[in-house]
Amino acid sequence: MAFGGFNKSGDSAPMAEINMVPLIDVMLVLLVIFIITAPLLTHAVKIDLPRASSQPNLTKPDNIQLGIRAEGDIYWNGERVDMATLNTRMKSAAAINPQPEVHIRADRITEYQKVAAVMAAAARAGLVKIGFISEPGEAS
Repeated sequence: MAFGGFNKSGDSAPMAEINMVPLIDVMLVLLVIFIITAPLLTHAVKIDLPRASSQPNLTKPDNIQLGIRAEGDIYWNGERVDMATLNTRMKSAAAINPQPEVHIRADRITEYQKVAAVMAAAARAGLVKIGFISEPGEAS
């Protein structure tokens, strides 16, 4: 380590610079170590895996379109039904695997009580996928 300079004046002031040579030596040693050990870390065992050719079985469930008019009329896929027929059809639809989705369309001025009655009937029958269909437009 040098604490003085090579100037002729004879000043013996300490040198305030960092000696970079030892740092570069350490960096080069680490670089050599990583170059040698890196190929050893990618060791892999080659095995012969079985190959399968299959297509996923995507069965989309049907959907049931329920329409509810403002007067309380209920429509099952466009066919007018009463509450007893609705309950019977919902129980038979709940037994199907995969269960169909229930899409409820209600008039804008339909009372919530009528919509809630249809939803309660679907829940009692065991249908779990219920969605509401609305039309985009201006809010009034």
